[in-house]
Amino acid sequence: MSTKEKILEDVLVEEQVVKEHEIVLYNDDVNTFDYVIDTLVNVCDHTLEQAEQCSIIVHYKGKCTVKTGEYDYLKSRCAKLLQAGLSAEIV
Repeated sequence: MSTKEKILEDVLVEEQVVKEHEIVLYNDDVNTFDYVIDTLVNVCDHTLEQAEQCSIIVHYKGKCTVKTGEYDYLKSRCAKLLQAGLSAEIV
């Protein structure tokens, strides 16, 4: 086995160990762009630019991943998005 193959094998194994989840935000016909942006800034610690980009993606594509990480880290953030009246889930 060459050194290059060994390094590639090590990288693939490491990627499989780390299981990240995502909060996916879905489009709705209720909340305004400004409200979604403000909520993403407050709940997901987005910059204004990140929140604006996510809201545009949600509007045109129907959904957008807004945060990634371990399930326990995302659980309370997703709950806050839901409490704020947004449609989101952890996948």
